[in-house]
Amino acid sequence: MKTSQLNELLLQSLEHEKGGVLVYETAVSCAVNADLKKEWQKYLEQTRKHVEVMTTLCKALALNPETETPGRQVVRHTGAALVKAMQMAKESGDPAAAQLVACECVVLAETKDHADWELIGRCAEEAANAGDTDSAAALQAAYDEVEDEEDEHLYHTKGWCRELWLESLGLKAVLPPPEEVKQVKTAIGAAKAQAESLAKR
Repeated sequence: MKTSQLNELLLQSLEHEKGGVLVYETAVSCAVNADLKKEWQKYLEQTRKHVEVMTTLCKALALNPETETPGRQVVRHTGAALVKAMQMAKESGDPAAAQLVACECVVLAETKDHADWELIGRCAEEAANAGDTDSAAALQAAYDEVEDEEDEHLYHTKGWCRELWLESLGLKAVLPPPEEVKQVKTAIGAAKAQAESLAKR
């Protein structure tokens, strides 16, 4: 495993979590549905905690969490663009449309977030296989603390996004979405919840 690229992954992940705080702060301000607002407020607090977890992980691996890289700058720019998109939608004066844009932005942000944490979990396995027990333990501890929450963030918000779009199209929507009701935390669980919901329409 290339240490330099592992460091890049961790720094990008830290930056993405920091950007995620800003994304959720903005998304909460766009939420019209009370259940969705409550959900995002919970995710906001969890994401703030994830910033702390990532910062601790970087330090445990002797990586300065303030280190700048071109990739990290790109991640910061992407997060800022998502915030700007939500602000633009909110300024348009259509609260329902702004909420839908916010939902899409959260899904985009959480897709990378989820992918980052999957990679961190894989890196923990590789470090363990290579006999680097200290790095493996630090990576695994961070992964175990965060991964379930990241699954929830992604799959639940994808469900919200789908159902809000259906509602906006004048089609039957299920709110809150089945992913949230069933507390889905896996791709298989999300697919089953979606299929059950569609079968009942």
